Amino acid sequence: MKYHQIDSHLFIKNRKNFTAKMKPNSIAIFNSNDIYPISADSTMPFQQHRDIFYLSGVDQEESILLLFPDAPKEKYKEILFLRETNEHIAIWEGEKLTKERAYEVSGVKTVYWLKDLEKILFEIMTQCENIYINTNEHYRANVETETREDRFTKWIKEKYPAHTVAKSNPILQRLRSIKDPIEIDLIQTACNITEKGFRRLLKFVKPEIWEYNIEAELLHEFINHRSKGFAYTPIIASGNNANVLHYIENNKQCKPGDLILMDVAAEYANYASDLSRTIPVSGKYTKRQRAVYDAVLRVKNEATKMLVPGTIWADYHHEVGKIMTSELLQLGLLDKADIQNENPEWPAYKKYFMHGTSHHMGLDTHDYGILTEPMQANMVFTVEPGIYIPDEGFGIRLEDDVVVQENGEPFNLMANIPIEAEEIEALMNQ
Repeated sequence: MKYHQIDSHLFIKNRKNFTAKMKPNSIAIFNSNDIYPISADSTMPFQQHRDIFYLSGVDQEESILLLFPDAPKEKYKEILFLRETNEHIAIWEGEKLTKERAYEVSGVKTVYWLKDLEKILFEIMTQCENIYINTNEHYRANVETETREDRFTKWIKEKYPAHTVAKSNPILQRLRSIKDPIEIDLIQTACNITEKGFRRLLKFVKPEIWEYNIEAELLHEFINHRSKGFAYTPIIASGNNANVLHYIENNKQCKPGDLILMDVAAEYANYASDLSRTIPVSGKYTKRQRAVYDAVLRVKNEATKMLVPGTIWADYHHEVGKIMTSELLQLGLLDKADIQNENPEWPAYKKYFMHGTSHHMGLDTHDYGILTEPMQANMVFTVEPGIYIPDEGFGIRLEDDVVVQENGEPFNLMANIPIEAEEIEALMNQ
């Protein structure tokens, strides 16, 4: 891995927090992701399942974590099952975790090779009553592929049908949404790498470059600082492309006078950052662009202040909608009649700001978190309002990542990344 080794105390603590929520006499099992094929002998780059990483720090394929806090044998309370490594694998694929190295990474003392799984699992299953399976219940999930986790769940339910099944996900949704200080430091590192990429761009962008040139500059900077690359598929949208919310082609030329909306950020150690900035191709905003830009920035600043413990996500978005409505009236994009005749289910402001303002962020860009429950300290949220005006050929989105604080205003992990229009213009024209 490119990143520095993470302190195993994080994963020890995460497992302790998880097992404290389990029913008595239960086991919980977590699988690595598959390596997904493309065609012939080609595969997609491996991405570890975030749940097993969160609980163990293990970042390789064909790995299984088993937790059995009430195990009669001490050595069975926590077990890692790994793909057996050997000299041939080391030569052809690179070094895999040895048993000793797995303990260093995870803090799990009992490590077996996968070939021993069924034998050891049979013994354990005679001693427990419940199985926690790991299903994907994220509110944005749309999974059509059968995962390694899915196949394992099907197998264990068929082999041990008399055991009661419970779900890991509700526990993980709550645990993962509140970040440990080590996790916040890792997200901060991802944000710092993102900052380096953005500052590089401000010196690079000029008329007639292509959107993919910008993407290449970012990737260069990210990888040079121990990131695997983008935390999510980058959006580099010049001109009217910015009005396509998930524009990812990044294949148009940047014309003089246009704006470039960039929703791009680095990952670090599997932790995401999430940044949006909108900059002028020619190094200066027009008067109209600047008016809209400043309106979006005011909405972002006011929205950020509301991310405090106890806030309900739905109420928060309702209040942000009121602030955005006021700004759109000032910009002449809405009038009083639009407000009076609006559909409460789709308020008038949604014509120009149709997405949400904030989402949880962490190991996943759209991270775990139960939106119907109050915000808590050490949750990390994006703040990303935007105004999109196809008739005027541009859209603006501004986004930072912030930590909810027990007392006081949220802490902005991206406070050092330029956002004020004057600073961006100054840096672009140095």
